Amino acid sequence: MNTNRRKFLKVAGLSAFALTSGLSALLPDDAHAQLAPGGYGTGKNALHAKRWAMVIDTRKFRTAEDYKPLIKACHDAHNVPDIPGNKNIKWLWVDTYEHAFPDDMNEHMSDRVKSTFFPLLCNHCTNPPCVRVCPTQATYKMADGIVAMDYHRCIGCRFCMAGCPYGARSFNFYDPRRYMDEPSNPRFPTRMIGVVEKCTFCAERLAQGMMPACVEASNGKILFGDLNDPSSPVRRALAENYSIRRKPNLGTQPGVYYLI
Repeated sequence: MNTNRRKFLKVAGLSAFALTSGLSALLPDDAHAQLAPGGYGTGKNALHAKRWAMVIDTRKFRTAEDYKPLIKACHDAHNVPDIPGNKNIKWLWVDTYEHAFPDDMNEHMSDRVKSTFFPLLCNHCTNPPCVRVCPTQATYKMADGIVAMDYHRCIGCRFCMAGCPYGARSFNFYDPRRYMDEPSNPRFPTRMIGVVEKCTFCAERLAQGMMPACVEASNGKILFGDLNDPSSPVRRALAENYSIRRKPNLGTQPGVYYLI
């Protein structure tokens, strides 16, 4: 190796080190975990499960307005901006039975169910198609079943949006930071233009020993726990009540259940 090439490689290596070190220093403490897959769940008070799942008791909600405190709690916890027009970002939103469950085969569902609104979010599938199509592993599945996002790896190709059959992802067409005076939660990283984002089952809160924001705000109307534990609240609720999931025929095995 000649001297010129050796000098070039040395300078390139030092530059790369300085760049990554500078990036790390600019991030809030809790954001460091998002630089690499598997970074969540390291806190001493972290909650653990073999397979996290959510059970939403829709019978305890009367109108779409009842879900607004849950949506606000979710969006405030994750600095989700409110962008006017049709390019808004959503982690948790509501829609009709007809749109949420287009392939439900029960033609005789009660009028109450058919006329109600359902809260929608990422389903954290057991077999997530979004993970398979992501070329950079910006979308990855954690050992506890959570489908997480590494915003620093996202290149904005939107393959994951095309692969997700639930419409659970949003693309930042605009700089989301322009639409917030200041982050509502300074401990959670804000995103940038050109990346995809979605619900993460509040993996960062679980790492600190807290329940997801929407679960906490629901006052018991949403249950969260280990699907593999027969004594968990989600398993008991599923054993004692009739539940449905979105598009089960696709084989994705959603981790979000609805009691109706």
